[in-house]
Amino acid sequence: MSVSDELGKLGELHQRGQLSDEEFTRAKARVLDGAGAARAVPPASPLQAMQRDPYDRWLGGVCGGLGRATGLPSWIWRLIFVFGMVFAGSGLLAYLLLWIFMPPAPLYLPSPRDPAQAG
Repeated sequence: MSVSDELGKLGELHQRGQLSDEEFTRAKARVLDGAGAARAVPPASPLQAMQRDPYDRWLGGVCGGLGRATGLPSWIWRLIFVFGMVFAGSGLLAYLLLWIFMPPAPLYLPSPRDPAQAG
């Protein structure tokens, strides 16, 4: 159900008197806050989610990022690129292009005031 449909149903309930002004205002705010959270949903396509992995990397993190995006372990992607380099010669070119065009994933570090890290 879309946000406009939910707001329309809330409006109908309010007009019929089943929702007070205060209840309508709170429900409307809740629906609109949920719409903001819906925009923060991860990308639907794995191609949109491909990012170089800063934690699972040997060179540039391309295989780790491909592993996270596709669900295959990163060691399988490493083997695919090695076989591509040995047999077809295009594995290195593909890896370099992915290294250039895949954005790096954000690196999450604990904040300096994190109580879990305090010792």
